[in-house]
Amino acid sequence: MPHTLNLRLVLLMLLPPLMWAGNAVVGRLMVGLVPPLQLNLLRWSLALLILLPLGWQAIKTAEQRAALWERRVPLAVLGLLGVGAYNALQYLALTTSTPLNVTLIAASSPLWMLSIGALFYGQKPGPRELVSAACSLAGVLLVLSRGDFSRLADIAFVPGDVMMIGAIISWCFYSWMLSKPPVALQTGIPKPSQDWAGFLLVQTLFGIGWSALSAGAEALIGAADIQWSAGVVAAVIFTALGPSLIAYRSWGIGVAQAGPALASLFANLTPLFAGLMQGALLGQWPQGYHLMAFGLIVGGIALSSVKRQG
Repeated sequence: MPHTLNLRLVLLMLLPPLMWAGNAVVGRLMVGLVPPLQLNLLRWSLALLILLPLGWQAIKTAEQRAALWERRVPLAVLGLLGVGAYNALQYLALTTSTPLNVTLIAASSPLWMLSIGALFYGQKPGPRELVSAACSLAGVLLVLSRGDFSRLADIAFVPGDVMMIGAIISWCFYSWMLSKPPVALQTGIPKPSQDWAGFLLVQTLFGIGWSALSAGAEALIGAADIQWSAGVVAAVIFTALGPSLIAYRSWGIGVAQAGPALASLFANLTPLFAGLMQGALLGQWPQGYHLMAFGLIVGGIALSSVKRQG
């Protein structure tokens, strides 16, 4: 069902796309300085260190740790989807694609979210959900075509674009697992609304192993060394704090309160924020068709958030 938005929920759900836009720009800036899978590992290793004192209560007792270990399979899947695959694929995508392309592809998430919900969770979208997703897709196509839909046939996707599609599918499954957790995850683990730090700590503990495995494989096949500098350190700190902690906390609460389909519409604002950041940093400001696309995306959010009457 559609959900009614209030100011607090709107502000909360604006934080993830803002952080993700910055993450895309930073990820692109790190190309050639930090191998993408090692950047993902550094990001989550620092995030884990920050989370430990905040969420320690979730793993404090032997009974709690035993309960988590009993749920290791679904928790490992959740960690893979959220901490492992999504972020690793995104940083890999940014080695051959641009931040704007990556964020635009991410804006297709409502369609994937609704499709996965219908196929795997029995959640049939209503007419307004379908129309709002179509508005979001139209906004994406408008930007890709630069305001001329006849150009769509000439668009060429690079490998990074395909990787980003895989990342979005991973993220959608992750979001549905948050919204409709399997029976094994309904008890014995922290609730995001009650202990967000403990909830994210548990995910990170199970997900960082996947990040370490992928970074190790990257090193084995001959990835370049990290080119350490003050800028690289600042970038790692930002990725650990912004898109990891702030965005994940906000996204988890937003999904729980508004549902994954509506939350994914807010995620479509990421390209807008990325465009504004590029304008501020590079002087490349959004064009008229960007504003039209923004109107379509906001219209989709407004349509989906109207409370059903009767």
